[in-house]
Amino acid sequence: MNTSTYAGKMLEFIKKSPSCFHAVENIKEILLASGFTEINEGDRWELKPQGKYFVSRNGSALIAFIMPATAIPAAFYITAAHSDSPCFKVKENPEMKSAGLVRLNVEKYGGMLIRPWFDRPLSIAGRVVYRESSTDAIKIGQKLVSIDRNLLMIPNLAIHMNRDANDGGKINVQNEVLPLVSACADFCLTDLLASQAEIPAESIIGHDIFLYNRDEPSFWGFQDEFICSPRLDDLECVFTCCTGFVNAACTDSDGVRAFCMFDNEEVGSQSRQGAASTFLKDILHRICLCSGCTEEDYQRAVAKGFLISADNAHAVHPNYVQTADPVNQPAVNGGPVLKFNASQKYTTDGLSAAVFREICRKAGIPCQVYTNNSNTPGGSTLGNISTKQVSICSVDIGLAQWAMHSPMESAGAKDVDYMVEVVKSFYSNPVRT
Repeated sequence: MNTSTYAGKMLEFIKKSPSCFHAVENIKEILLASGFTEINEGDRWELKPQGKYFVSRNGSALIAFIMPATAIPAAFYITAAHSDSPCFKVKENPEMKSAGLVRLNVEKYGGMLIRPWFDRPLSIAGRVVYRESSTDAIKIGQKLVSIDRNLLMIPNLAIHMNRDANDGGKINVQNEVLPLVSACADFCLTDLLASQAEIPAESIIGHDIFLYNRDEPSFWGFQDEFICSPRLDDLECVFTCCTGFVNAACTDSDGVRAFCMFDNEEVGSQSRQGAASTFLKDILHRICLCSGCTEEDYQRAVAKGFLISADNAHAVHPNYVQTADPVNQPAVNGGPVLKFNASQKYTTDGLSAAVFREICRKAGIPCQVYTNNSNTPGGSTLGNISTKQVSICSVDIGLAQWAMHSPMESAGAKDVDYMVEVVKSFYSNPVRT
């Protein structure tokens, strides 16, 4: 049987986080329970030595930080993960009628494996934006919604009508993956969202709604050594980084310790809440301003700092070993994975890899290496995007998983505990390069 300390808690966290907005709210609960105080970007900040704070942007990104015991921060020690996952986003005016049935008009969000979305129980989650008053002032409210039942399905076309179904073929996203929602011709999504949010339908003036897989996260394998869940990429790293952050045994650090969860990584991070935005730079600058720092103090703290960019990695697949690098083949339950790329799709280099290996060594945790098969180009992640704004020494790492960007991904239960311990080690041991 599985003996992981944190894997079950992580799966429960993911189950409660069907959208990026829900993930941020659930991280807020963890932080509040750990003695952190929420602050707002639009307010004046008064930060205390060793104070614990967090701030969110757009409701889908968050940065938490712990102030140093000293007046002037000596360095920034940061972990970063992302709140979003590939899925389908519901379009505006989504109701579409065909064959006497109602479907929802959707579009792809991120680079997703589409076929596994067919024939699964689905529902919707996200946020609704509504008019709070009818006065001259514009006053906007937001509420999270999640329909906690099997609401939608994307039925496959029977093999008898598509004899080439098992031979691959391009999927027409606009026509073939519209989820079926109702046999009631007058079905209205706005009415459903209003009922869920307990607000008048006529007050809803915007929404960000996504489809999500209703299949339950679970353990599997002969000894429950594996886990499967929607959104492991990247909520596994969100949970483990946050857990290690709040549990790190370090109360007298001279540096600022921060945990970041950015949004929109799966679509390039080009948003005000993404890693390419000024979000991290803005928060670090304000920390320094509240500490009486000069611009030089800020630059010195960045130069002495370190960033762990945590976004899951590809495990070697036993049915497709030929797709992996011939030598560097990360295994699930083998520990955190250092991600290298000669074209700097990942920020890892010899120096930052050495730092991370030392962090793992101090924690007594194994460390693995991932490099792409040289015939297959890889994607980028948070590290090389966020360091365009904050030029800090950075390493890209992740936890090994299978079926990345599927609506149901798999990984190793033991790796969850490994990652928590590594993050605790990072925040508890000042980095000197």
